[in-house]
Amino acid sequence: MSTFNIVHTIFQQAVPGTIALEQGGRRVSYGELIGLAESLAAQLRACFGDRTALRIGVQFPSGLDYVPVALATLAAGYCFVPVPDELAVAEKAELIERTALDGLIVTETTPRWLPVGAEVLGHVDVNGMGATLLRLQPGVPAFPLEKLVALNPAFIRFSSGTTGKSKGVVLSHESLLERIRGANEGLQVGPQDRVLWVLPMAHHFAVSIVLYLYHGATTIIEEQRLGEDLLRAVHEHGVTVMYGSPVHYRQLASAPGELDWPALRLAVATAAALDQATADKFRFRFGRPLAQGLGIIEVGLPLLNIEGAEETAESIGQPLPAYQYRLNDAHEGVGELYLRGPGMFDAYLDPWQPRAECVDEQGWFATGDLARCDDKGRVFLCGRRKSVINVGGMKVFPEEVERVLDAHPGVLRSLVEGRAHPLFGEVPVARFIPGDPAPTVAELRNHCREQLASYKIPLMFSTTDTLPTTASGKLLRRGQDDNPA
Repeated sequence: MSTFNIVHTIFQQAVPGTIALEQGGRRVSYGELIGLAESLAAQLRACFGDRTALRIGVQFPSGLDYVPVALATLAAGYCFVPVPDELAVAEKAELIERTALDGLIVTETTPRWLPVGAEVLGHVDVNGMGATLLRLQPGVPAFPLEKLVALNPAFIRFSSGTTGKSKGVVLSHESLLERIRGANEGLQVGPQDRVLWVLPMAHHFAVSIVLYLYHGATTIIEEQRLGEDLLRAVHEHGVTVMYGSPVHYRQLASAPGELDWPALRLAVATAAALDQATADKFRFRFGRPLAQGLGIIEVGLPLLNIEGAEETAESIGQPLPAYQYRLNDAHEGVGELYLRGPGMFDAYLDPWQPRAECVDEQGWFATGDLARCDDKGRVFLCGRRKSVINVGGMKVFPEEVERVLDAHPGVLRSLVEGRAHPLFGEVPVARFIPGDPAPTVAELRNHCREQLASYKIPLMFSTTDTLPTTASGKLLRRGQDDNPA
């Protein structure tokens, strides 16, 4: 019996003449994309063999050429393991070891971080960009290989920080299909859509790009990240859908000039908390609300704020038709968010935990997020269960304080954490990237005092040039368990 492969399904239902991808004046039709991916898949099989579920890592620049390489890896029957460019050499080595990679596709002829025992099998051409195929000598896997193979794995991804803090999420071809179908009940992406891509491929390809291709949309890949560049792209390409972070939308809403966005149908904010000021500024300029959603690697896109975006922009909305949520052990209206629905992850890789061991008897998955809901069932995230600051018995959610600080015109981005205190146990302290002009500490305290209870106001403020973030843009807190939620 043949094994289901989501890429084969995408190829079978694609309209060859429709444009699949655009970047910097290059246009690739679905027919051309299929031909390139199938040719690459044949070369991969010739080098790596036909064994199923080989783990093949891909370290390729985030852009148009990433897509056929990733598709070819999946089409060849291998398990696709993205290796983010930004990882340090030690982190890449750890990822290779923990996934027991069989092979690696890289753009460098001889990578500086060439793993011990790696063998160069050959070189392939990807639209003029050279790629090197490396066979690795995997050690004894820390996971049960036969159980991984039995899942029909499509994808293994560690969460966004350093790989040593996460377990590795395994998605099968079947779960990936369920997930993108469930998400699209809310997104409604179709052949009529032109989707602007601004996120790193290594962290979002296996869900977002696969969703767009499966539903026949055109993906516009923008190389630049400044607001005026993004606005020019959406205007020139007639972009109808965008899926990005609040940072991207702040840049768009503040872009100089008078360009509008007449084709916009749906703008989804994810990866970081959406603040009301950004939402208001975006809606005022472009006449459309920002729909905040909850993207979580274990589950997909279970909640999306479509109906209530104008009224409550900071909500992550209500569950999409295929999903359910509940708040567990709620106290004063706040509890841990549990989710249930199709397309959940199939296993954690290391240490190995199949899905059945990660959900309760009714199939509910504990996200680690604390949340509340209003009388219409709309969900509001309060913070991570492990990031709550306990000030003399009073709970402070750092995300709430950060939203207030980020709304100050002199703050580009802030990070609030707890610091030990001899009297109160913990107190909040803040670091922030200043704008021009930079605000004084007194100005920030007064700004917070207008919107926050006194115990929530940071005791100390300090400026910094950068803040620690994951590759997908989420703030990384000291001692934080890097759950990919």
